[in-house]
Parts: sequence; structure tokens; C-alpha cells
Amino acid sequence: MVSAVLSGLVGLVDLALPSGCASCAAEGPVLCRVCAGALADPAYLTRPDPTPDGLPPTWAVAAYAGAVRAAVVAHKEEGRRALARPLGAALARGVLAAWCGPSSSVGSRSSLLLVPAPSRGAAVRARGADPTLVLARSAAARLRGEGLDVQVVRALRVGMGMLDQAGLGAADRAANLAGALRVSRSAAGRVAGARVVVVDDVVTTGATLAEAARALRAAGAEVSAAAVVAATRRTGRTGR
Repeated sequence: MVSAVLSGLVGLVDLALPSGCASCAAEGPVLCRVCAGALADPAYLTRPDPTPDGLPPTWAVAAYAGAVRAAVVAHKEEGRRALARPLGAALARGVLAAWCGPSSSVGSRSSLLLVPAPSRGAAVRARGADPTLVLARSAAARLRGEGLDVQVVRALRVGMGMLDQAGLGAADRAANLAGALRVSRSAAGRVAGARVVVVDDVVTTGATLAEAARALRAAGAEVSAAAVVAATRRTGRTGR
């Protein structure tokens, strides 16, 4: 509880007293106009190679490099909470493409659940917050402002024994995650029969998104797609 409160205070300070661009350190907002431009491209379909079984169609907005990588790391590891707004806006465009298609109207779609990929409890405690959950809520707020009926459900939980994914290759990530996620009892009723988009900050091998989709489908959810802010160089564009 104390760490969460401190994290919130840090976020308020970051908003009130911006310490410059998280990418290039230029004076001014948390992302300068030039660096923010790296998040401005249309969403595109991306596919890891190799592709894990069960991975839903995945939409990204940017490559995980340069200014985008710096912004994601600053939000996730350095507690720059003000970055939730521009990163959440980018994620919202990925969700919109995933759910409505690149040219469909928002009003023609039914309600949607966003389910963030879960973090290990130790990582959340160390950071004082769950960065992916924060981004999901930011994206959902933006989409609701555009008329989409969307809610965030923290449905997934990490089982015992899952290791930190950092530094693991594709095969090791898949093995580490196999059967590692489950839908919590409190969320089971909400996801059963619901249309879901799984969200995360970055897609690398796709193992996390594939395992999240498996767990949600096992609970009766219709997992139509996944959306992320950025895709690493392991992935390739497959279309818009």
C-alpha cells in the first residue's frame, strides 16, 4: 500500500514538474514533439518469427527502438507516470485497429474488454505499480472518449514458478510461460462469453500474448486480437 501511494505521488510530481523529454532529455514535456512523432504512425499487424501457437492477430503502433523504447522503459522502469498519456494514446490506436479494423466505424462495434498481460507480483511491488495495467486504463479512457464501450479487467494472474522473461529466447519464453497464467475467480464471470483484446506494452516473441489468450479462451472468452505499443525487431509487419 505504501509503495502504491508513493508511486502515485511520484506520478503527480512528474506531471506537475516535468523533468524533460524521456527520450532526448530536451526541456519541456515528458515527450517532445519530435520524439512523440515516433508514436504517431497508424497501427499495423505484426507477427513474431517463429509464431507461437494460439497467438491472436497482434497490432502495434511503432518499432521498439529509439524514442519509443526510451519512453516505454522510462514509464515501466523509471516511474515516469506522465508517459501513460502518450503511450496510452498509442495503445488505444492499436486497440481500435484490433477491434474495429483500420477503416471500421467505432459506433458499429459492441462492448469490449481490455485484459492487460499480467506482471509478476514481485515486479509490481518493486515498481510501485503495474505499468501495463496503467497503460490499459489510459487507453480505455481515451477510447471511451471516442464513443467505444470499453472496460479494463485485470483478469489474469501469474502462477507460481514463472521466471522473469528478460533475457530469455523464444523457446525459453514459451517454456517459461506454458500454463503459467490463469483467470482469477473474481474475473471469471466477466470474461466468460466476452469479446476481449489482450494488451501489453511490447511484443517480442509473442509468448506472453499467446499464453494470455490461451488462459482467457479456457475461461470462455472470445479473444479476437491483441494490441501493443511497440514490436521488437523479432517481429515483422504483415499489413495494415
